[in-house]
Amino acid sequence: MIAVDHLTVRVGGFALENVGFDVPTGQYAVLMGRTGAGKTTLLEALCGLKAVAGGTIQLNGRDVTRLKPAERGIGYVPQDRALFQTMTVREHLAFAMVIQNAGRQAIQQRVAELSRLLGIEHLLERKPHGLSGGEAQRVALGRALSVRPGILCLDEPLNALDDDTRMEMYTLLDEVQQSTGVTILHVTHNLDEAERL
Repeated sequence: MIAVDHLTVRVGGFALENVGFDVPTGQYAVLMGRTGAGKTTLLEALCGLKAVAGGTIQLNGRDVTRLKPAERGIGYVPQDRALFQTMTVREHLAFAMVIQNAGRQAIQQRVAELSRLLGIEHLLERKPHGLSGGEAQRVALGRALSVRPGILCLDEPLNALDDDTRMEMYTLLDEVQQSTGVTILHVTHNLDEAERL
């Protein structure tokens, strides 16, 4: 569950003020707005990457307004995917679990599980520079899901994908949401995408 109440975020001369919305647990919500409206700023505030000037953010019944990003239980896929060029797909999927000092067997099991779910088993030893846009997006999604977050924030995840790949990603996002039960907040400026999801 995401509950945002009277949220104010200021970045330089830009401000989001008095924003409020709720997303019930396990639901897929799409936040739509034109470029420059503050959608990414809002997602970054939810994730703890932007300071909140006022209001509150509750995630799954906890007030996380002042918590560090790692304490919020959020998976985040930024618009640029932010994949590390020196790491393999396998290393990306394991990354968050390695940071949390999960055991080797648990990491291997989760990487296998995610690679099956996302259809990227054949890519595990590849690095990002050799991936298509859709493949890179699947890797970024897997990395965000690796520690089983309760909330998943997606920032324009289908931007710059061709139509066929976009359709595949619609289906994949539906499957991910259904199989994991994660609450998703998906940001877009694309009306067709918003209506489909």
